[in-house]
Amino acid sequence: MEWRIPLADIDFDSEEETAVLQVVKSRWLTMGAMTQAFEEEFAAYTGARHAIAVANGTAALHLACLALGLKPGDEVILPSLTFVATANAIRYTGATPVFADIESEVDLDISVRAIERKLTEKTRAIMVMHYGGYACDMPAITKLAKMKGLAIIEDAAHASGSEIDGRPMGIWGDVGCFSFFSNKNMTTGEGGMVVTNDDGMAAKIRILRSHGMTTMSWDRHRGHAWSYDVVELGYNYRLDEIRAALGRVQLSKLNRNNERRRKLTGLYREQLQELVPTIVVPFNETRGISACHLLPILLPPGSDRLRFMEHMKSNGIQTSIHYPPIHKFQTYQEIGQTVDDLPVTENVVARQVTLPLYPTLRDEDVSVVVQAVQSAFKKA
Repeated sequence: MEWRIPLADIDFDSEEETAVLQVVKSRWLTMGAMTQAFEEEFAAYTGARHAIAVANGTAALHLACLALGLKPGDEVILPSLTFVATANAIRYTGATPVFADIESEVDLDISVRAIERKLTEKTRAIMVMHYGGYACDMPAITKLAKMKGLAIIEDAAHASGSEIDGRPMGIWGDVGCFSFFSNKNMTTGEGGMVVTNDDGMAAKIRILRSHGMTTMSWDRHRGHAWSYDVVELGYNYRLDEIRAALGRVQLSKLNRNNERRRKLTGLYREQLQELVPTIVVPFNETRGISACHLLPILLPPGSDRLRFMEHMKSNGIQTSIHYPPIHKFQTYQEIGQTVDDLPVTENVVARQVTLPLYPTLRDEDVSVVVQAVQSAFKKA
């Protein structure tokens, strides 16, 4: 379908084209100098000691779980209101995901009080997800984790450029994981990054990223090594040079594009409040500065969400849902993950719809979307 206003779009221009062409002309496509430069620039941007580029955000989460030594019998507390990869990465290690509720209908991040209620002697870590680019209560969560001796994994897939008190998301916990999927604030198509200030974790993640090998093809190409050992059961989670080149350009645009997202979010809030005040727009009050990755709204209780989304579609406007809750998926119910104590999550997921938001969205497009939202309720 040709959307009048799509849910998401990318800011690509001649800079990205030139960067990719340079890699093609170099004739070195696998992980090498371009990837190393991307890692150094992303580390500098986040303030992390180490940044390790990987194939995608899921690989980043998996490597983080492995580096922490998660194993069968361990439990990790996380929200159910997130993409399924957040929980899947825990299961890949044999550990058990334990779902905790979110704060409220205006704060869709994991609740610190709910985390406390889920703690057991088996709890090894907390995995937070900064929903829509809006930071979790990291001061409180880090305090709790330190008191209980728990590790923190930050799923920062939505949070490239988010921060609290000048401290970027991704470096509040032991390890942070970013996604550069095609709808993210900065994109390489597929791709991700792991950041950490722990030298030991970084070394382990680098080894696991590429088959457990002690040297890379790039090292041998430069004559720095002629063979290698395999010291871990590793994975093929490398990022290639073309995606790294895209990532470097996208990183240079990130602050500008995030500022545009924040402006558009403000326009949405003003116009929705004026024209459709029964709509709830979460995160009116935020912790720190948000990357504004998503524009989530909550329909009034009892609304027909499917009918609403079909109305928006008939106006050429793409919408989505972020997210179907993980604990409701068949595969999680089959392993005994049925949960009956997530009342806020259950309330929110029945009413949530995501509206279009991206840096190249025009101010007048916001008005078109809001007017379509208004007409949906007038029609009803």
